[in-house]
Amino acid sequence: MSECITAGEPLVLFIANEKGALSEVRHYTRYMAGADVNVSVGVSRLGHSVSFLTQVGKDPFGIFFHEFLAKENIDTQYVLTSPNHPTGFMLKALSDNGQPETFYFRKGSAASRLTKDKVDQIDFTNAKILHLGGILAGLSEDGYQTTLALIEKAHEHGLQITFDPNLRPVIWESEAKMIKRTNEIACLCDVVIPNAKEAKILTGEDEKEKAADFYLSKGVQQVIINLVENGAYSKKKLSDGTFEEITVPRFEVKHMVDRVGAGDGFVAGIVSAMLENLEGKDVLLRGNAICSIQMQHLGDNDGLPTKQELTQFMESSQLETVHL
Repeated sequence: MSECITAGEPLVLFIANEKGALSEVRHYTRYMAGADVNVSVGVSRLGHSVSFLTQVGKDPFGIFFHEFLAKENIDTQYVLTSPNHPTGFMLKALSDNGQPETFYFRKGSAASRLTKDKVDQIDFTNAKILHLGGILAGLSEDGYQTTLALIEKAHEHGLQITFDPNLRPVIWESEAKMIKRTNEIACLCDVVIPNAKEAKILTGEDEKEKAADFYLSKGVQQVIINLVENGAYSKKKLSDGTFEEITVPRFEVKHMVDRVGAGDGFVAGIVSAMLENLEGKDVLLRGNAICSIQMQHLGDNDGLPTKQELTQFMESSQLETVHL
């Protein structure tokens, strides 16, 4: 079995070849995307085995996804195929500020129809980490129940569970339901990894320390917050009952191209570092490094580095000042 098990929604991504509104663009280049797909690619490229649970359509996009995962050395045995529902896809414009216009075609997708009984097919033996994002739970009731089933199974096998809220209000019935269910899932996990904006929405707290305490008081062992421009923050409960707090700066971004996928790169850095038993600031610095690397690439995951590329970047790039 793989070291890391993930689950989520794959999306075929079409990026515009010329600038302009999506309604005006005539030509696109095809990529692969999806938050949990991006994390899986990042962890795999750093030398770790990954299995991915999802469902795609019996269509050309589904075939493309299978081929993409195989090329990235990600286990595809839990990629199921639905003959009745399509693989989701999205469009993304080119941008001068790193925040491009996007549009999603995901309603009724095969991934949103993934049911909890499929979790019984997964071999959790010898796996170390179950990584989940919040998108699958927001897509449908089936996705929510599948997420809970994965967590239950991971607890039974003693896996560490990491969770990225990945808030997408547009896929939820209401913001209140999004917050309630996302927090319910988060409090069943060991490590919660929101960005600063998500932490505020989910906890109602402006200060990162208080946002972390919200989850730590409910049984979460560690909260890692991507502060984006201001680096990253972690608060962790230690075995003696005390807490370790760390804040590290971000790495410089010399050439901003696209922020989409950078947060997933951050999470991939965190998960891979935990698989390697790194501790303290080394975990956060890896997340920050991959976040900065991905911002300098166009696709949602094409910039995610190998171990050699990551080491070279961290040795040659400068850290910026943290603004607390």
